[in-house]
Amino acid sequence: MNSIDKPGEKRHHDPEKARLRCRQVLDAAAECFGRSGFHGASMAEISKAAGMSAGHIYNYFDGKDAIIIAFVEENVQRVSAMLRDLESQADPLQTMLDDVPRSVRDDLARAKWILPLEITAEASRNPKIADVVHDADRRTRAQFCAILKAGREQHGLPVDDAVLEGRMNAIITMFQGLPVRATHNPDLDPEPLIASFQLALRTLLFS
Repeated sequence: MNSIDKPGEKRHHDPEKARLRCRQVLDAAAECFGRSGFHGASMAEISKAAGMSAGHIYNYFDGKDAIIIAFVEENVQRVSAMLRDLESQADPLQTMLDDVPRSVRDDLARAKWILPLEITAEASRNPKIADVVHDADRRTRAQFCAILKAGREQHGLPVDDAVLEGRMNAIITMFQGLPVRATHNPDLDPEPLIASFQLALRTLLFS
């Protein structure tokens, strides 16, 4: 089972109840993964945090891999919604630049990065999770690339494939690297970092 909707659709007559139960499990799993790591957190620990039996959880997820897959899909939907909002702006590139202070601070917050780092670590050694993560990244990149291309065309800037691919991957790498930086240096001052991000992003977007 690869999504939080399929379990409820297949095994329960009340989709809304199934959705709420899945949410209950995912919230508990996020807490346990954040505290004990993916491999350190047992289904028994997750069931205790969720307030339901392990057997009941298996009605919705057939194991921890299925829970991580649900988290990946949730993140795809979250990012997709953000990109749709960005696409609706009069000047998406300028909006991205203006949003740097909020984005950097959010990505440095432990509550935001602990679960993505666990998923990345698991994808590095689990082919099943790696395939899911690769597919999620492919979908997100396609959406972002279209916005970047349209934004650069709006400003009369080059939009050949090599330029778009390079700029897009550099931008994504900058933001995905923030959780790692926060892990290694939890006391870093975000303000100079924000200024540097703005400088780098302005070049990547507008040159």
